[in-house]
Amino acid sequence: MPKEIDRIGVQRLIERGAQVVDVLPANEYAEQHLPGATSIPLKRLNVDMAAQLDHEMPVIVYCWDYQ
Repeated sequence: MPKEIDRIGVQRLIERGAQVVDVLPANEYAEQHLPGATSIPLKRLNVDMAAQLDHEMPVIVYCWDYQ
């Protein structure tokens, strides 16, 4: 179930092995992304792509919004 968390929550989850998924387009991911993040562009995020993630570990999905 999706849940919004703050920066401290993200850091704690990463320390415990959470997976970090960047949903920006590939060219934007290449320009800048969080260390260790996996690129799964939002337009490609589907059941098959999600199946590649470890379902035993938390998943942090993020997208940088310039607004």
